[in-house]
Amino acid sequence: MEQMRKLAPVNQHLLARGPRVVLRAPRAEDQEAFLAATRASRRFHRPWVAPATTPEAFRAYLRRNEGDDFEALLACERESDSIIGAFNLSQIFRGGFQNAYLGYWAVHGFQGRGLMSEALQLVLGYTFRTLKLHRVEANIQPGNAASRALVLRAGFRMEGFSPRYLKVAGRWRDHERWALCREDWRPTLSR
Repeated sequence: MEQMRKLAPVNQHLLARGPRVVLRAPRAEDQEAFLAATRASRRFHRPWVAPATTPEAFRAYLRRNEGDDFEALLACERESDSIIGAFNLSQIFRGGFQNAYLGYWAVHGFQGRGLMSEALQLVLGYTFRTLKLHRVEANIQPGNAASRALVLRAGFRMEGFSPRYLKVAGRWRDHERWALCREDWRPTLSR
């Protein structure tokens, strides 16, 4: 499976680089590695998230990334070029709101090593410095302890609870609303 997750060398799609992780935009040639990662992580993701697991769904993901209101971001381990997770900034609002909704998932086998924490810091730097957004919101199912811990480490605060907020894997699920504003962000990685 390690070979299936191997990617082409990082190129102009690179958005940010940390000590162990790079952040970049997905591209068509990532399809095989992306699908292998999501398929291998199905049990790990259930019931929290349902990322693309078919070629058609992956192509739809890439098409969605062409819009102004969505940014798909792949987190890749620098050493192996393997996809370790993905982050999505969706419903990007401009004007007086300057907000986006943050979704993410890790690839099974890469959890517990701090890679997603490093990747989230890269995502936040991209969100606040490059996209110039003011606020990012993550909606997390209450039982997802790993996801809650990730945003807590990054400085997010819990703003509320939304019953039956999002439909995930065919079922309406409760979510906690977590958010971080630019002025509250404390970067842990140097520029």
